[in-house]
Amino acid sequence: MKTFVALLRGINVGGKNILPMNEFRALLTSLGCEDVATYIQSGNAVFRSKSDAAELSESLAARINSKFGFRPAVMLLPAADFVAIADANPFESDEVDAKFLHIWFLREPAKNVNRSRLQKVAAVGEEFELTKSAFYLCAPNGIGRSKLAADVERCLGVQATARNCRTVGKIGELLDALV
Repeated sequence: MKTFVALLRGINVGGKNILPMNEFRALLTSLGCEDVATYIQSGNAVFRSKSDAAELSESLAARINSKFGFRPAVMLLPAADFVAIADANPFESDEVDAKFLHIWFLREPAKNVNRSRLQKVAAVGEEFELTKSAFYLCAPNGIGRSKLAADVERCLGVQATARNCRTVGKIGELLDALV
């Protein structure tokens, strides 16, 4: 069995796309996943599965749509890929609070990046870095005030889902517990 991390986009935000985590766990289990664990209400899960990632991602989105009436974007990453992305964070340090560090997990590598727009909308003090699988942002004034955070997908031209580094760390702890 392979270990995966599922990141659902836009779940339980502002009273929309409501998906209780007990239902999320039950859906994953019904798809043959084992050792399912979730973290907070924003659609984060770790589990083991024999299924192909693309097939499982599609099946999960379809089941959520069938049962709850919306089809979320599902990012399904092998555990090793998730850990590699988390470990590659160029801004991780003891001097920066993890709540100000964010990672956008990219569905695919960004090919048509609008770098001038990224630079233009970045606030003073914000730093970012793009790799083939992630966009990292240090937003010391918070993500809620960041014009860059609001514009990342448009600038990159790919679908992505963001998590702050506190959440990424907690997901990592769930993965460690599966070992």
